[in-house]
Amino acid sequence: GSSTSSSMEKSIPEREKWTSWADFIMSCIGYAIGLGNVWRFPYLCYQNGGGAFFIPYIVALIFCGAPLFILETSWGQLLSVGGLGMFKICPIFKGVGIAAVVMAFWLNIYYIVVLSWALCYLWASLRVDENVPWRNCNNTWNSAQCRSEYEKIPCDSNKTILSFFNAKTLTADHLLEYKKQFFVGAKANWTVCTAQQLNVTSPVKEFWNYEVLGISKGIEHPDGLRWDLAFFLFVAWIICYLCIFKGVKWTGKVVYFTASFPYIMLFCLLIRGLTLPGASLGLEFYLKPDFTKVFSSKVWVDAVTQVFFSYGLGLGALVALGSYNNFHNNVYKQALTVCFVNSGTSVFAGFVIFSFIGFMATQQEKSVEEVAQAGPGLLFLAYPSGILQLPYTQVWSCLFFSMVLFLGIDSQFCTMEGFFTAIIDEFPSLIRAKKYGREVFIGVICTISYFIGLSTVTRGGFYVFQLFDFYAASGWALLWLLFFECIAISWSVGINRWYDHMHSMIGYYPSSWWKFCWVFATPAVCMGVMIFGLVKYTPLRIDAYNYDYPFWGHVFGWFLSLSSMLCIPGYAIYIWIVTPGSFSEKYEKLFCPNIEIEKVSKNFDDDGDELDTIENV
Repeated sequence: GSSTSSSMEKSIPEREKWTSWADFIMSCIGYAIGLGNVWRFPYLCYQNGGGAFFIPYIVALIFCGAPLFILETSWGQLLSVGGLGMFKICPIFKGVGIAAVVMAFWLNIYYIVVLSWALCYLWASLRVDENVPWRNCNNTWNSAQCRSEYEKIPCDSNKTILSFFNAKTLTADHLLEYKKQFFVGAKANWTVCTAQQLNVTSPVKEFWNYEVLGISKGIEHPDGLRWDLAFFLFVAWIICYLCIFKGVKWTGKVVYFTASFPYIMLFCLLIRGLTLPGASLGLEFYLKPDFTKVFSSKVWVDAVTQVFFSYGLGLGALVALGSYNNFHNNVYKQALTVCFVNSGTSVFAGFVIFSFIGFMATQQEKSVEEVAQAGPGLLFLAYPSGILQLPYTQVWSCLFFSMVLFLGIDSQFCTMEGFFTAIIDEFPSLIRAKKYGREVFIGVICTISYFIGLSTVTRGGFYVFQLFDFYAASGWALLWLLFFECIAISWSVGINRWYDHMHSMIGYYPSSWWKFCWVFATPAVCMGVMIFGLVKYTPLRIDAYNYDYPFWGHVFGWFLSLSSMLCIPGYAIYIWIVTPGSFSEKYEKLFCPNIEIEKVSKNFDDDGDELDTIENV
């Protein structure tokens, strides 16, 4: 059968390569630097002891982030194949590749919704005057409770008075005392706030809830599509399709723009931010170290999950990006460079975010705690509110939301690339050999994903989005996957053999520190943090809307998680049963088959055994 297989090979076009190593680095940077760097990291710092958070973060980076980043990119480069084919060196673990494909599929469906929200705000900011729609309460969607957060009312709240006396409960004496002391002179006609005066929502919040999301009572009330969001979601999918449909030579050029543009924007925003009154207050909150926090377990778990999420590990995308490299490219050095740039960007973004948050707190006469938020709230509530006080609001709004768009877009299309590379490499004769096979295949998957994604742009869509975010690419599913990915190399293939592979690619052995990480540290941390997360598991609820999911919501959530997690044991059991042979034969075939990797054998011959070539395995 070798003649038929060779004639098949001839008809399948050659697999593409990056034009240069710079394309690879830029793609990795564009992929790894996403919204998490802006909306998660600064907030985690502020929450978990400011500058002290750098300690667990750097430890997590050295023990888990960097080793896995190097592992995935070099694994792709070694075999020049995507996330499914990479397991031919340890077939029993192929379920990890399948799990990654499933997870990437779910992630692609919901991550892109954030881009459609950003497009919605961007569209609303394209105007000549400064009256962005979330400035005042004179719009059709505003309610009676609407009042701008910058409008002062002549009253002090019970909370303020309580904190003044440092008391637990308020008594009439407290109020009298406070009135005597403060409601004099310029404040003579001030009062204690009534419930009605305090029960207000800002126009920013109302714009987000009523105009953008049109939010309903819950996931059980989808109440129809938001047509404008559905349109923006369509635009986002079209942009992503156009970025990758041609293959990596084209994508390699696109990323130069999408990866560098956010830096230019961040830099402009930083300069504007640092010159604002109150910026120093925000930065003090961001960086002031509180070393007591280092002893709490939550802080360490936060650091580890942040590293995993912001590096985009485990989704097959880094493997795919690495697989388009030349065999002798120094992937080790480049991966370390990208890790350094990625973490640097997170810290840098914190300066931008917190200088604005400090400015907002001073303008609204609130504390930083009340203003700081994480997640979508930071991008779509805190920031739009902060820029209202700047001259040329609409310009800063356009800059900011175009930055959000470019941060998200390359993370999105590189995750898509990971998904497509894995499948196209698995079935080359069905896809790559056909004329326009790749373009059509990508178009079909994008269309399916768009239609599933429409569930996130209904009136109840925000609840669907949160459910996907919490369960589909959740911490435990990801850690489960990374644990097996790591032991596949260090325990199944064998760490020394892997070091020989690395040597054949880059010409020297990497530091033995990585050996320790790959064999012990990384799998142990992955498993430990995953168990910790499952023990501490509380069902998802959305505090902002005081909403608890119905039982079937959580069941659907667990279906999303388990749809990827169960692939790993499921496939392993299946392949063990269908493989012929005795126990030891099966073991050798499935855990560590003697496969000749073409370019490796040219460099040195292992032990002169009769080896299978990779085609016939």
